Amino acid sequence: MAKPVAETPMERLAAIIALPDAALAAAAPVVADELLTIGEAALTNWLAAKGAAPSDAKVEGFRLLALHRQGARGDPSFNACRETCRELVYHYNCIHAAADAAGVARRVRLGAMVARHLVLFIDGKLETAGLGEFCCSSRPLRALDAAPAGHP
Repeated sequence: MAKPVAETPMERLAAIIALPDAALAAAAPVVADELLTIGEAALTNWLAAKGAAPSDAKVEGFRLLALHRQGARGDPSFNACRETCRELVYHYNCIHAAADAAGVARRVRLGAMVARHLVLFIDGKLETAGLGEFCCSSRPLRALDAAPAGHP
């Protein structure tokens, strides 16, 4: 008998999003932890591709934020996913603090969508180096802002 193939992060996130509200509410804290783990794994892949050893440090109590900070060093376009990381942490906190079953199911689903966005962005960055250059922190945009009026 063949071994079952493990789900990819994208398959797992799709499965989470598709779960009924009752199942999401019942498993909310566990799924919230899993969403952070999926985000951390995506950032770890980014760091490994750049030849960096992923940190175990935490920023504001979250390894996800420390990994993002580490991944953005030397690549301003990577800051495009900073708010996505922060939003994932926000959903995590809301899920763990929620008392309303209907609201927590919605929050888990939204958290999974945010995690999916993060995974897609990082996968895209790994394939296309310039992805994220539109970010407000990218050097070409900052240079245009600093130029005197009438000069490009």
